[in-house]
Amino acid sequence: MSSVQIKSIPVNDKPSIKSINPATLASLGEVSNLDDAAVIRAVASARAAQPAWAALGFSGRKKFLLAARDKILSSIDAIALLISEENGKPIAEAIGNDIMPVLDLMTYFAGQAEKILKKERLKLGKWTLMGRRSHLEYYPYGVIGVIAPWNFPFSIPMGEVAMALMAGNTVVLKPSEHTPLIGLKVQEVFDSIGLPKDVLKTVTGDGLTGAALIKARVDKIAFTGSVPTGKKIMAACAEHLIPVTLELGGKDPMLVFEDADLDVASSAAVWGAFCNSGQVCASVERVYVHHSIADEFTRQVVEKTKKLRQGNGQSADVDIGAMTMELQLKKVEAHVADAKKRGAKILVGGEREAQAKGWFFPPTVMTGVDHSFLVVKDETFGPVLPIMTFKTEEDAVHLANDSDYGLNAYIWTKDRARGERLASRMVAGTVTLNDSVFTFALPMTPWGGPKQSGLGRTHGALGLLDLVQVRHIHINTQAAKRNFFWWYSYSPEKIVMMKTLCLALFGKGFSRIAALLKFIGMSFKAKVL
Repeated sequence: MSSVQIKSIPVNDKPSIKSINPATLASLGEVSNLDDAAVIRAVASARAAQPAWAALGFSGRKKFLLAARDKILSSIDAIALLISEENGKPIAEAIGNDIMPVLDLMTYFAGQAEKILKKERLKLGKWTLMGRRSHLEYYPYGVIGVIAPWNFPFSIPMGEVAMALMAGNTVVLKPSEHTPLIGLKVQEVFDSIGLPKDVLKTVTGDGLTGAALIKARVDKIAFTGSVPTGKKIMAACAEHLIPVTLELGGKDPMLVFEDADLDVASSAAVWGAFCNSGQVCASVERVYVHHSIADEFTRQVVEKTKKLRQGNGQSADVDIGAMTMELQLKKVEAHVADAKKRGAKILVGGEREAQAKGWFFPPTVMTGVDHSFLVVKDETFGPVLPIMTFKTEEDAVHLANDSDYGLNAYIWTKDRARGERLASRMVAGTVTLNDSVFTFALPMTPWGGPKQSGLGRTHGALGLLDLVQVRHIHINTQAAKRNFFWWYSYSPEKIVMMKTLCLALFGKGFSRIAALLKFIGMSFKAKVL
């Protein structure tokens, strides 16, 4: 029997959103598909609550964040079950990939947000001698609109909400229409610990509900999802100059050099490609292996893939669960069909089981592909692993960077110096040596990448700075008229004085010293209105 007992009452004429268990296709419940008016009201409420929330200061906000963390920890089994039921991933991944990273993130930013956002003194060099001081202050945007994805429907929105709240913002969360109950669980966690009213508002619905956040003029949008949707959001935000942070996915390469530990590297490729049924923006979506070890590496990958157990994620011994949505499953099928048509060699998997009731696709390994194949150039976002070869370091770097995406890259070698040297040539937001699909779980490190992978960063200090505005404050400690020689009125003497100062500041040798002395003498004679 499902643990989910949620059914909301529609508040408008739009059809409600139905939540489906992707492993069984059983209904989990329904939520309201909110219209523009409901979203506008939610944003207005969050905006009204924001000043008081910001006024609590870091110490006041920290108490709520840690209380929410403790609530998650005490409810870990129920939350993990809900994630598995609605998203499809195994219970082990619901805990290890969705819940545990959030616990770490909340702990980290509760303790570090104040330090990261503290006042920052700027060094002004020579201008300091003239009594000038500058510092930066960071302050909240106001209302952050978080549009969450369905692949990590708890960790991503919960993490973004936690960071935004610690920075002093209020938040309106729009969960994916494919995993709305998990989004409501985020709201429930904060409600249960007494978060002040309207500091977090959750609005459920389809893409039009997300678009309404922009119409409601939130102060910033944080979106995680597909490239096409991200571009639409960015275009809509541009109409009102609403800033955006976009995390739009990846086509992450894994380079395996001849000196790599093949047993470990092959296991990393299997887990990196197939965890969460490959529905991870940091998935290993293409592997390049040195030609001298390619056969043995591929053999080990195939052998380990065949041992994976696929089924309902609520079973503790299942390795790979269902895919979350049928549309994504069909995209995976299309990529594999294209590869077969063009001569790829399918080593394991490749076809759905005829009797499969839910949205399952078997873990699939293939060779005989190149960069003209959909499965190599486009983001598959499913349990498919294409393996290719290279001969030289130059080949490897070129192949890895030959992509429209740049989120992550993975390098396997025992030669750390070589690994770091090649990592510095990767066009990627994160390059990991001798590991795969890990750094999103590190709240201290930034997350994001160039090219079609998006804009801005989440996590780490850079991610927190993405959730605040910057105010520069400049102070003149010597506000005497003679220190404003460039003010009116202008004269031939002023022009000479300006040129003399340029020479004094940027000239060379004795002429610079002479100009400085001349300037000092002229400054006492300068006239200011």
